[in-house]
Amino acid sequence: MSLFITFEGGEGSGKSTQARALHQRLSSMGIPALLTHEPGGTPLGHEIRRRLKGDRANDKVDVDPLTELLLFNASRAQLLSEVIRPALKSGTVVICDRFFHSTIAYQGYGRGLDLDIIEAANNIATQGLRPDLVVLLDIPVEPGLSRKKLKDRFEREELAFHQRVRQGYLEMAKKDPQRWLLVDGSIPKMETERRIWEEVEQLLPRERKGVEKW
Repeated sequence: MSLFITFEGGEGSGKSTQARALHQRLSSMGIPALLTHEPGGTPLGHEIRRRLKGDRANDKVDVDPLTELLLFNASRAQLLSEVIRPALKSGTVVICDRFFHSTIAYQGYGRGLDLDIIEAANNIATQGLRPDLVVLLDIPVEPGLSRKKLKDRFEREELAFHQRVRQGYLEMAKKDPQRWLLVDGSIPKMETERRIWEEVEQLLPRERKGVEKW
């Protein structure tokens, strides 16, 4: 049985930390697991990531929102073809730090691109693939941004942009509560791990479930 789990959240929410923690836990239990991320995860994706996010705090590159949408989905299509689909086909648990919901939140709610256009572009890239579970680490915007030191092009956006992104995430989670797990990103790290594991464990086949106690 394959399982596809994605982690979402605004800047400084702790999603990357929790994605790594889940991957380590599954691997330690002998469960085949793969951790990847967007944009990136492939040589082409890493080049796109460098161009989109900027490597330095003084990187002034200006990217049109529609160009952002297409570049993110180009990276996504390559990641799916080269990494995600082969892993799922082999029965691996795939954990992805961001997926197409990030595009809806950032380029849709944040940039203001038409959501129907974003959905069409996302569908082309994913060919209908949806996560089994979306873990949303939610944290107020200002505390999240304060956790970031060297800021990339997105992290340097105005506060209102990040507030719109957060609102977009919360609206998506509210619309699909069966697929989304909303977790308070400000609670202690171990408590966050416990909450996520409780949800993931329910999705694993019985023979794969762990017996570890917290």
